[in-house]
Amino acid sequence: MESGKGKPKPIFWRLRPSERQAILLIGDMLVGFLALAISIVIWSQEDWLRLSFSFLTERTPAWFFLAPFIWMLLTIELYDVRRASRRSETLKGVAIAAGVSLGLYLLFYFTSEPNSLPRRGVSVFILAVSLLILMWRFIYIRVFTAPVFMRRVLIIGAGRSGENLVQVIDSIWPLPFYLVGLIDDDPAKQNMKYGNHPVLGSSQQLLEIIERERITDLVFAISGEMNPAMFQAVLTAEERGVEVTTMPLVYEELLGRVPILLLQSDWILRSFVDQAHTNNFFEMAKRLMDIIGGLIGCIGLALLYPFIAVLILLDDGAPVLYSQERLGKNGKPYQIIKFRTMVKDAEKDGKARVAVKNDSRVTRVGRLLRKSHLDELPQFWSVLRGEMSLVGPRAERVELVNSLQTKVPFYRARLFVKPGLTGWAQVNYGYAETVEDTIVKLEYDLYYIKHRNLMLDLLIIFRTAGTVFGLRGQ
Repeated sequence: MESGKGKPKPIFWRLRPSERQAILLIGDMLVGFLALAISIVIWSQEDWLRLSFSFLTERTPAWFFLAPFIWMLLTIELYDVRRASRRSETLKGVAIAAGVSLGLYLLFYFTSEPNSLPRRGVSVFILAVSLLILMWRFIYIRVFTAPVFMRRVLIIGAGRSGENLVQVIDSIWPLPFYLVGLIDDDPAKQNMKYGNHPVLGSSQQLLEIIERERITDLVFAISGEMNPAMFQAVLTAEERGVEVTTMPLVYEELLGRVPILLLQSDWILRSFVDQAHTNNFFEMAKRLMDIIGGLIGCIGLALLYPFIAVLILLDDGAPVLYSQERLGKNGKPYQIIKFRTMVKDAEKDGKARVAVKNDSRVTRVGRLLRKSHLDELPQFWSVLRGEMSLVGPRAERVELVNSLQTKVPFYRARLFVKPGLTGWAQVNYGYAETVEDTIVKLEYDLYYIKHRNLMLDLLIIFRTAGTVFGLRGQ
């Protein structure tokens, strides 16, 4: 089989998710600086200096030139290519960013010296960047989500992994790519359909199907042994410029989760341990971020404690705080401290129970504290002490961990890192009331542990801030 024969020309306009994110980033940056220029021009019209070098150096504060980057941080959720492809999500994200920008500006405006902040410049920037970003993002949705820019994908393997992946793809809208069909060497699966996606043939027809259907990507979803003919056909396809990736990686990319029910029992040792290690720079930067966040949180706790304590005492009496043993990094136990949100003796029989949505044990004030996440404030002390981090998996009780590790595969792997005040699972999923819910949350936790970095931590913190300000806690 000659690998060079019939080599297809690369199709440059079939965009990968990373390329879509790059387009969004570049477009937002250009629009942000255009909005900055517009705001400076309009602002300068009220000053006798007009727009000049003197105006830029004497009247414009240095932080004002960072406005486009601050805006991009506030809209960080819109760099998820699925969200960016939906008009409703785009409108919602821009509206929230504009509201938070205005709120932050007013906070600084009323706490700073009179006439020390550029009112006209800031108001024009917020208005200009909001409108221009909406125009640009709607153009992106109109142009870059068109079929001509979508990658054409073929799944190798129509077994359990392949079928599960088809279900995942069909559950996502807008479609992440165009799934042409599947390939399998099992004669019993020929001409079968999974959803609307047919099994197009076997390894013997793979190269012909790739050329005929203009396939850009192959997703390898065979968990057992692979027939040598299939192996050779996939290698030849890769040599001809077709991108080959595996089902777990595509699953992670599409859902932000690790498919724990589709992985081999030795996955932890073969893959996860190596991928979960980070470098010293990240660990130092994360600890510095925890110390700064812990100090800010403890200051907030000191300021709000008297008011929250009075509300709890009036509603349900003492105690105001409660402590409980939880498992930290590597299974080391520590005492967690929170404001009490449940009735006294919530577990009279001594049996550990997970909190559920609309839990009847939660008091009236407790419900408000949970929705605003103010019940978590005392945990900033644990962050400062190094027992917790700002971002990480939720800390669980010893009894629950011992119970769940017998029912959920890889459950103890979440103890590889420090527990967090907030985390990837918390911002993507609600309470885990069943074993099935726990599996989904663990998939998010393991994804975070594998991919954690400072940008992901910042994304989680910003999303948590949106939940807090919107009172969307549980």
